[in-house]
Amino acid sequence: MTRPKGAISPYLAPGFYDRALEEGRHRDIVGGRWDETGRLQMRLLTEAGLRPHHRLLDIGAGALRLGCRAVPYLEPGHYWATDASHALMERGRQVELADPARLPPDRLIGDAEFSLPGVPADIDFAIAFAVFTHLPAERLDTALRSIRARCPSLTALLFTVFLAPDAEAARGALRQPDGVVTHPARPPYHRLAGDVAASAQSAGFTLEFRADRLPRGQVLAFARPANQGGGDARDR
Repeated sequence: MTRPKGAISPYLAPGFYDRALEEGRHRDIVGGRWDETGRLQMRLLTEAGLRPHHRLLDIGAGALRLGCRAVPYLEPGHYWATDASHALMERGRQVELADPARLPPDRLIGDAEFSLPGVPADIDFAIAFAVFTHLPAERLDTALRSIRARCPSLTALLFTVFLAPDAEAARGALRQPDGVVTHPARPPYHRLAGDVAASAQSAGFTLEFRADRLPRGQVLAFARPANQGGGDARDR
């Protein structure tokens, strides 16, 4: 994946999606490991309590690597997806879903700013997998605030980050456990765990990092609304 000089993310480069779709690379540009990562995302969500009656928001859904598994699992119409490229999601809907009619087109929302236009208030679960790893810290902050405001019924938000072990290591390039080299000021980005937790708290979430081994050394962040009571998410 080529990153133009000065771009904060390869996905924000002009013409990136158009070229990829013309070349038939809708799977490749969401990071590869299509089957492995899609299965992993579904496992993480069901372990967090996702059940067919719940409503799921897939942020940065790309070509529906998760969606092609979540749509058949959930009740019809219970999957929403956002991405900077509406065309990429639509390609996934047409090519990757066994039954595209099960996913209404209006559930695919083009959204490059994490403003979540048209996302309903009764979303139960949200996931942003390998999204904020390619964006600067302020985009995560924006997204967390928006999700908290737009989804008051949320049970849990799952997202991934690259972490640096300490402030000294965070200042330079860092090789992650899976071999990926991350950076403080260009993609893929790393952050300190305390900074990610502070961002979540500021947006109204409690946060814990899970020990799941994820592709490329990403770390799973599990966020819940700060005022949410206890109980099993599967009962809600």
